[in-house]
Amino acid sequence: MKTFNLRNDKISKLIKHFALPCVLSMIVAALYNIVDQIFIGWSEAGAYGNAATNIVYPYTVIALAFSLLIGDGASASFNLALGAKNKDKADKIIGNGLVLLIILSIILTIIGLIFTPQILNLFGGNPNEKECYQYAKDYLTIICYGLPFYIIGQGLNSIIRCDGSPKYAMLATICGALLNIILDPILIFIFKMSVQGAALATIIGQILTFVISICYLRKAKSFKISFQNIKLNKKICKQLISLGLASLITQLAIVIIIAVANNLVAKYGYATISSSGNAYGVVTPLAVIGICMKVFGIIVSIVVGVSLGGMPIIGYNMGAGEIKRVKETVKYILIINFIIGCIAFIGFEFFPTFIINIFGNDNSLEYLEYAKYCLRIFLGGIIFTCIVKSTSILLQSMGFSLKSTLLALSRDVIFFVPSIIIIATVSHSVVTMLWSAIIADLLSFILGIILLKKEFNKLGKISSCNISKKN
Repeated sequence: MKTFNLRNDKISKLIKHFALPCVLSMIVAALYNIVDQIFIGWSEAGAYGNAATNIVYPYTVIALAFSLLIGDGASASFNLALGAKNKDKADKIIGNGLVLLIILSIILTIIGLIFTPQILNLFGGNPNEKECYQYAKDYLTIICYGLPFYIIGQGLNSIIRCDGSPKYAMLATICGALLNIILDPILIFIFKMSVQGAALATIIGQILTFVISICYLRKAKSFKISFQNIKLNKKICKQLISLGLASLITQLAIVIIIAVANNLVAKYGYATISSSGNAYGVVTPLAVIGICMKVFGIIVSIVVGVSLGGMPIIGYNMGAGEIKRVKETVKYILIINFIIGCIAFIGFEFFPTFIINIFGNDNSLEYLEYAKYCLRIFLGGIIFTCIVKSTSILLQSMGFSLKSTLLALSRDVIFFVPSIIIIATVSHSVVTMLWSAIIADLLSFILGIILLKKEFNKLGKISSCNISKKN
């Protein structure tokens, strides 16, 4: 913030400064899971290991969801406070956010370790699939020990970015991810630790990210951590939770998607026949859907990174009453994310085999066939998804938390869940049910356009009033 003027510098220059490191951080964060998936797919665990990580994945997303609830909420509140020149409140927001991150990380760790069987069953784990279930149990147990480092590290990442140090935030995430990537093949193939090795590599990387992020607190630019600032304030906690709710919902929606899809696969996998005459079964669809969700997560990470990069610009200018700059930033970010969606769409539709082969060498007809269906149909509405995810965060940045939360819920919960349950129940097919994603993408896109246009009209009136007052 000492180098860039959020109120006067060119928008494209500011977005490049804030968004690029943020995008890289988000991609690298997503790599924690996707790299595990790749190495496990090429290990002796194969599709069984990939199916197991898909069962555990929702719980790691839950951890990330609560991390972003506090991290993004604190960031949005912090920028609004700075824009309004309220330094004392800004300090208390960061202090309260840090305490909440610590509390939530401990709670989620305890829940994960105590209720392991229940969590696995909730997300599609079946004890009758003994090999897959044991891999999932081993993976979840180890991952839970690293949750405090993961949750606090990711939450601090958002706070560091909003303090005007996106490159430092990027460095913290990249260092952890690189360590994970280095350790994965060593622990999986050399030490023969299979799925357990992948989990251990992940939490070691998360610990490094946590340590680097904690070190930043001593040299923060715009806030100071003190005993007075870490005393929980009900009003401040309520505000940052309100502004971070959209981020929570966005992540929890992914959890709901995977949980519902996994359980439907368990129910109808053996009832769906492939072109070879054999049933798809349970393990193959679980592994493929897990891979598709990780690939989907990479695209969403890029979109979210671009959108979060605009958060300091939008938040500061909203607080300062510079509505014209707010609208310009929103339009710029939406155009970038539309282009990202188009590129992803081309990849999913024309190169599905190349993408799926990155995650292992299972060349069975059923596996490859279902993978093509999943990438081309389930992710077929990716352009709409990119706009919806971006619009939700942009509304959050402008302080419209309720509308942001509604939009975040619409795609993955309000529209997707009923659609996939109805289609799967009627068709008894794990292929036909994939079309529910495109239905949800289209309907939520329409809702997002309506909400954003409505708020833009309101901001236009506010801007006109400000101009009149100046005159």
